[in-house]
Formats: sequence, structure tokens, C-alpha cells
Amino acid sequence: MTLSRIRRHPLTCPVSLAIFLLILSVQLVRAASENDPYKILGVGRSASQAEIKKAYKTLAKEWHPDKNKSPGAEDMFIKVSKSYEILSNEERRSNFDRYGQTDDSQPFGHSQHQGFRGSHNSFYFDESFFHFPRSRDFADSKYLLHHAQFNSDVLPDSYKRPYLIKVTSEWCFACIHIEPVWKEAVQELEPLGVGIGIVDLGYERRLANQLGAHRAPSIIGLVNGRVTFFHQAVIREHLRQFIDDLLPHKLVEKITDNNYIAFLDSWRVENKPSVILFDQVPVVPLLYKLTAFAYKDYVRFGYVDQGEKHNNRLLRQFNINTYAPTMLLFKEDTEKPVDIIQARGMKRQIMEEFVSNNKFLQVPRLVNQQLFDELCPVKQFHRRRKYCVLLITGEDQAFLTGNKAFLDFASVNKKDVLRFAYVYQRQQQPLCQALLHNQAALSPQVVILERRSQAGKVMYRSVSGGWNGSEEDKYRLHEQLEILQKDPTYLSSDATLPELNNEMAPMFIIQWMNAASDYVLQVYDDLLYSNWREMMPILSLIFSALFILFGTVIIQAFSEPGESTPRKPKPKEQTQSEEEASNRASTSSRPPKKDFVEVTELTDITYISNLVKLRPGHINVVLVLTNASKNALLRKYAKEVFSFSGTQTLHFSFLNGDKHRHWMPSLLRSTSDTMPSHSDEDEESPDYAGHVLALNGHKKYFCLFRPVFTGDDPNDSASDTSSSESRRKSRSRSRSSSHSRSRSHSREDGVPKRGSNRATTIEVHHKLDRLGLWMERLMEGTLPRLQVTAWPSLGETNNSSAES
Repeated sequence: MTLSRIRRHPLTCPVSLAIFLLILSVQLVRAASENDPYKILGVGRSASQAEIKKAYKTLAKEWHPDKNKSPGAEDMFIKVSKSYEILSNEERRSNFDRYGQTDDSQPFGHSQHQGFRGSHNSFYFDESFFHFPRSRDFADSKYLLHHAQFNSDVLPDSYKRPYLIKVTSEWCFACIHIEPVWKEAVQELEPLGVGIGIVDLGYERRLANQLGAHRAPSIIGLVNGRVTFFHQAVIREHLRQFIDDLLPHKLVEKITDNNYIAFLDSWRVENKPSVILFDQVPVVPLLYKLTAFAYKDYVRFGYVDQGEKHNNRLLRQFNINTYAPTMLLFKEDTEKPVDIIQARGMKRQIMEEFVSNNKFLQVPRLVNQQLFDELCPVKQFHRRRKYCVLLITGEDQAFLTGNKAFLDFASVNKKDVLRFAYVYQRQQQPLCQALLHNQAALSPQVVILERRSQAGKVMYRSVSGGWNGSEEDKYRLHEQLEILQKDPTYLSSDATLPELNNEMAPMFIIQWMNAASDYVLQVYDDLLYSNWREMMPILSLIFSALFILFGTVIIQAFSEPGESTPRKPKPKEQTQSEEEASNRASTSSRPPKKDFVEVTELTDITYISNLVKLRPGHINVVLVLTNASKNALLRKYAKEVFSFSGTQTLHFSFLNGDKHRHWMPSLLRSTSDTMPSHSDEDEESPDYAGHVLALNGHKKYFCLFRPVFTGDDPNDSASDTSSSESRRKSRSRSRSSSHSRSRSHSREDGVPKRGSNRATTIEVHHKLDRLGLWMERLMEGTLPRLQVTAWPSLGETNNSSAES
């Protein structure tokens, strides 16, 4: 028997192994099918988002633990929620379709409910080893936020109620530590109207980045779309105070005997009813603040502390019971409230119902499109018709009687199908022109209308005879309203109304100041609590700007004025000394800082400062003129040098040749050692009007511009120039290098020789035609430089003129 068993064992092992693998594969397939989000929701893999959402809503209603009391309802509801979580997010859905994973690292069946499995599936750690709960508490699951849900629902809703959001993650020991306090705060704040949310860092990394939360645990407050972090110890009282501080400070106005009349009369300007709460506590209750925040666009809220002595007259006038909180609601009549509630331990539902039923005045003024849409909604069904009785009137004192009569008529004729309102014709001109056929109403008019579409289409009828507030007008209006309720086709005219002007919109400067204030507060909060991750881009930008600013100032402070980087000479050009290259300016001049050129006259007073003692690196460009040619040459000179006036190292002056006629000959004689003498021409006293000199007073050299003929024969001057260039090149080869510069350019820019008589006959307005090209060469540093031993003084030239 033993031998036979040994012989049969090799045959039974493969069979047993096959059976074991078969059972294991069946279990794996069953487990995979149980965790397949498509099968849980009962949709195909090609289902659209609308089909997935519809299936989720159906299953959520079926398995919700509040409605389904079966033992497995809670687990099934969690599976349905998780499945919708995956399939509603396109990225996670694509991840599951490709790899069977719900996020970047974990498969669907191996999340926090299944523990952690190694990458090679060779070992397994159950989360019970670390004493973590096996599934998320259902109370937390219903508060989980997703990125799409947050932007579509929570963010817009934060303008009506504040949100308290907890950022948590798996394997977070600190999150477990604050969990009891969090649950107590939720149980206290949620009944008051505070929105609650939970963000899981592991599943909603995109939403966490949007909120600026990069660590767990974090607690965030959200009001009016603005995110604020909680930085105090996690205590229930601190969380309550945190919500209180998030709300705007001017939501509720403190009312006393001194200001209650002004508060109630503000309905004319604010176009809102007024609510006053009387209570014994000195601090405004949080529930009342939250209600005021939810209805801040419709109602004004005030609070009276019954314990203060300055409120006795107010308490006596309205006969307030001091033993229980009391709420009074006022509309147009400030002497008598339209509604009153009084109860101990006032609940949120009672307070919200009290306010929501009285959101509008009896006859509100249409101040924006939102109020028009809510007051006169578009007709949806025949039984839900809403007729809007609109009074078109004015703001002056003459219209007050008719407006008061219209209010009295509306107070008497209260019907669910009728809504009464009025507009100021001057404030809503496009609306009034559409209803009155572009005719200005000399007297108030009443129009009955019914909205047919959101695009602005209405059916309407004007009440004949206008509106003066008389009994006859009231009877006529009442008669037409009775006919309308029996025959809806009574409204025979149609029109398309434009969108209403928003009369309550704040000015742009106020909006900008509010936005700047919020931004400054946010930056201060980030700096105070060292939220460096969010502040790094701003700090980097600030420090970069400061570095560039101070770096530029330091460089300019230590650099010599007028000095620039030496330019390397081209290989084909003659080599020049480092001293000459350092004085060259850039070819691209700076743009002018002014729209004119400052030109100074060289006189006995300004000669020393503008030439002899000119700062190193600075050049004075001097125009020589006469009394006869002064105006014409100065206009032309300013036009030609205007584009160079932005250069800080250039100064512009002019010299009157009639006053200092021997200054030019004296200057040219001082360069006679480097230029050929022309005594014949000196005796003829040539006309130097139109000559321009670039004088470097520190290094004692100058560059000379002489007028060039540009008249009927331009080729002549060109041929002269080319011939002089050829002769200059031939002479430069035969002479030494030290002599080549002064002699090579003497024909072009020195004292005129042959053809100089032609230069003297050039018309005045043509003498400076080529000054712009000469200035460019001056900026390049390619003009020849004529050295002088000393600058002749204007006084010496005048004395020599007198002796001659």
C-alpha cells in the first residue's frame, strides 16, 4: 500500500496543483470583478460621463445608509462613491483602463482597504499591523472633495457660506491626533451653515495644489473664493473663531437709539429690506452672521444688544421682549415691521426661512439684471406665469407723489402672479427706450410685461393715460390687470429688452483697491506664517528686480562718465592707438530725452567752461555762423543733430563769426605744422559760415566739417572726392606712418584748396546737408583729428582784430 501510494503521488501532484491554481484564478477574477468600477456602477467601458453620472445617482439613492438600513449598505455606498470617483476623472479612468490602477501607484483593489503589497508580490503587510482602520469612516466619506466638484460647486458656493476644509492623507499620524477635535467642530459648525470638506492628498493631488496645501494635516478656510490657512492650535473654540474671522467685518451693523432711524431709512438708497435682531449677548451670534453672509445681496442686517443702556427707547418703541431673541423685518414702512419672529434657541432653518420669504421690498427698484431675473422670471409653464408691473418714473421730488401712490396700490393688490417694481428712466435708458419706442416719458408710465425667453424677449402692454397716482389711474390699472388674468393674450406688443445697467456696481478704483488689499493681506499672512513654498516665486521676482536696480546704480557710480568699451579695429583698417580707440562713442546714439536741442553760444563767459575746461571724454560740436545766416543755419543745425542730442557726452554750441572773425584763422594756423599753408586763401578771408567743429577740450584736438556742394552737379563733388581719395592713398604709401593721418585727410576735411570758391557760393540752407553723415562718422571715431598746442582765446582774437 505504501509503495502504491508512492507511485501514485507523482500523478496526483499536478492535478492538485492545477485545481489549486484554478480555484485561485477564480477567486482573483471574482475579486477583480467585485472591484471593477464599471461593473459596480453597471455601465460599459465606453459609457459617457452623463451615463456614469446617471448610474451613480441611481445607486447612491438606493444604497445611501440613511435610506437603506441593510448591513452591507454602507460598504456598497462606499464602493459606488469610489467607482464614481475613478470614472468621473478622465485621467484616473484612463489609468484604470490601461493598467487596472486608480492612481499612479495602487491598483483599485489594493488601496487603503486592502493593505500594502510589495512590488514583486512576495510579501504582504496588513494595515492592521499598524492599527490603522480598515475603511474610511462614512462621516468623512460624504465630505470628500474632488477637483471637478470643488470648482463647479464648492467654489461658487463659498460666496454664500464659508467652508472649513481639512487636508489629510493615508499614514498620517497627526491627522488621527486631531480627528476627535475635528469631529466636534463639524458637529457644531455644520448645523450653523458652515460647509465642510475633506481633501485626500493621495487621491486629489491636483486639488491640493490648487488650494496650496502641500502637507497633512492642514485646515483651510474658504470664503468668497479666497483660501486662508488655519495656523493656531486645533481646538474647537479656535476653529469657531477662525470661521468668525473669515467673514467680512461689516456684515452686521450695531444699532442703537442714535442710528436706528438712519439704518431703517437706508432702503431708498440700498434698495433692500432691513432685519434687526434683539438679543442679550454683547457679541453678534455666529448663526446670525452666517445668515447675513448668505443674504448680504438682498437684505441689510443690524444687531441690538439689549443689555446696553443706550437702547431703551428702541426697545420701548417696538415693544421688545427681553427674555427671548427677537427678529424684526422692515421694508418701505419704517414705523411698523412687516414680519416678526421670537423664539428661544433660534435655529438656522427658522432664520433662513424668515429672511428668504422677505428678500425683496414690496416695490423694489430694478438696479441690475440679476434682480430683474429673480423678480420677473421667464415663463416656464402656463400655471406659473409671472406678470411684472413696471413703473417708469424719475428721481426728482416731483415724482414722489406718484411713486407713493404706486406703492400703496401694490400693497393692496398682493397676488402671487403679480410682481411690482419701478425703474428710474435716467438710470436705465436702454430698457425704457425699448418699452417706450425711443420716446422720452414726460410723465411716469406703467408697463405690464411678461418675459418669454432668457434672451430678453417680452410681451408687454402700456397702460394708457400714464400714471399720476390718482384714483382714476388706480382704477384703470386694476381693470387692466383683471382683464390680463382672464385673457393672457391681452399683452399684444413684443420687444427684446437689453441687459440692465448695474447701478450698484462699485467704481473701478474701489474694486482695484479691494483686490490690492486682499493681495497684501494674503502676502502678509504667507510671510507671517512662513509659507515659503508659495512665496518663493514672488520673493525671487522682488530680489531679482532689486539686484538689477542696485547693480545698475553701482556700475554707473564706479564708471567714468563718457567712457565706453573700446571697439576692436577691423583687419583691413589702420591700427589706431588705445587712447584714440577709448574715446570712440557707439554708433547707435541714445534717443533724445527732450523734443528740442539745447544750443549754447560761445562767448567770453561760456568759452572757458564749454571748451577749455570741458570734462574728459566730452566733445563740444560748434557751428560757425554769421548774423545774416544765423536763423537759417541754426534751424538746419538743430534738425541735423537732433537724433544725436540724447548722447550725454555731446554738447552743442555756435560761434558768431562776425563777432569773433579771427578765431577760426587762429585755430587753423595753430595746426599749420601738420597742414599745408594757404596764405592766398587766408588773405581772401574765406566765408566760414556753415563750418562745424567737434572740439575735444581735454585732449586738444578737433574734427572739421566744411560745407559740400550738393547742387546741380553732384558728380563733380563725387569725382573730386574720389580723386582726392586716390591721391591720399598714393601719398600715404610713400610717407611715414606718423605723417600719413594728417596729410591723408587734409584734402577732404582740412582747409579748402581747389574748389573752395564753390563752397563759398553754396546757398545757406544747403550748407549743412551732409552734417548728419559727418556726425555718424564722428560717433564711429573715423574722422581725422587735428591737434592744437593751445586753444586760442576769444579775447585774444578780438584784440588782434582791433590791432589789424
